[in-house]
Amino acid sequence: MTPNMILLLMFGGLTLFMLSGLPIAFVLGGLSLLLTVTLWNPESVIIIVLQVFDTMRSEALLAIPLYILMAGILQRSGVIEDLYRTMEIWFGRLRGGLAIGTVVICVFMAAMTGVVGAAVTAMGVLALPEMLKRKYDPALATGTICASGTLGILIPPSVLTIVYAITAQVSIGKMLIAGIVPGVILAGLYVLYILVLAYTQPHRVPKCSGQAIALSVKLASLKQLILPIFLIVVILGSIFFGIATPTEAAAVGVAGAILASAVRRRLSLRNLQESGVQALKATAMILWITVGAKAYVAIFTGLGGADTLMNFIRDLNVHPYMILACMMLILIFLGTVLDEIGIILLTVPVFLPIVRVLGFDEIWFGVLYAITIQTGYISPPFGYTLFYMKGALPASIHMTTVYRGVLPFMLLQVVALLLIAAFPGLVTWLPRLMSGA
Repeated sequence: MTPNMILLLMFGGLTLFMLSGLPIAFVLGGLSLLLTVTLWNPESVIIIVLQVFDTMRSEALLAIPLYILMAGILQRSGVIEDLYRTMEIWFGRLRGGLAIGTVVICVFMAAMTGVVGAAVTAMGVLALPEMLKRKYDPALATGTICASGTLGILIPPSVLTIVYAITAQVSIGKMLIAGIVPGVILAGLYVLYILVLAYTQPHRVPKCSGQAIALSVKLASLKQLILPIFLIVVILGSIFFGIATPTEAAAVGVAGAILASAVRRRLSLRNLQESGVQALKATAMILWITVGAKAYVAIFTGLGGADTLMNFIRDLNVHPYMILACMMLILIFLGTVLDEIGIILLTVPVFLPIVRVLGFDEIWFGVLYAITIQTGYISPPFGYTLFYMKGALPASIHMTTVYRGVLPFMLLQVVALLLIAAFPGLVTWLPRLMSGA
């Protein structure tokens, strides 16, 4: 069988099984085993076994369950509720203030947890009812929550960024730090859009009807930011200044989350147990996907698929940015049908050799990668974040409203993508500064 036929068979089989609705972890693992036995050599099954051992011995992957555990503890600590009340005090009287406050809280949550589902779920419960009660346009309210909730994909300590760095074999610390500036830029674009909308289409964002809040009350509310800022400084500061590795910083983050929960008097055996079970389930899913994806890529490479694809790219007489754009479009599509971990483990080993041949920076490409997956995550009709949002919707709001709400934010993400692509220095200067520190 020719390499082109093998390539077609592997991608065709993967697409067919994914569309069948089977879990991606077992699709990847099962297809790898089937192709190894039928197209290669039954004895080569040892490769799959070696991939399992390689995954389970990875110290870098240990950061993932720790960050997920930290997110679970923080969700039950009351810190997020305090953050929301503080933002409501500071931004509540500004036209569009609740939506802006939601964006700011999601930035804080992204920097504390790195888990997308936590931000979207929490804001769906806390912010959505308040915005609807104050007559915000439901499309704007839901779109703001969906888009801002995905900032955890980009802003460190992002679980996705860690998986990308491990898969691409680049510095985890540099990769995490590289997401800070693009994440802030994206959040800034969201805030700017809300402000422009508030003053150009005032019927979608009502005037505040509440009483003025004294400055002393506002300043007193800032004490609720102490714990979140402490956690962010401990986690990111230890990585940035080289005090701790990302895995060690994750362990420190768990300790900080437990401390925050104790200060808030929410630390209990039940909360710790629920957080542990949540982390165990998520980690098991991620590791199964990791094993399946590593086995699939190993078989793909062993059967000559990688070489065939590289030769095809070299023979194309197009601008490198056209190839980059095609890769981004593929990622947006995959973001609507796969979780982000599966996308990274499946595509990075295929895309990264192409990126190196084209002469692109791998850290910069990783940030483009993250923004593109964010876009896929809120893309109708199957974006994962939309389903997180669905669980918080009242009966009066349909999913079509959510679809309308996320479209402007998708365009803002495309704007951010083009901006980062045009000015790579926005991504690379902070990691370079970190190297020089």
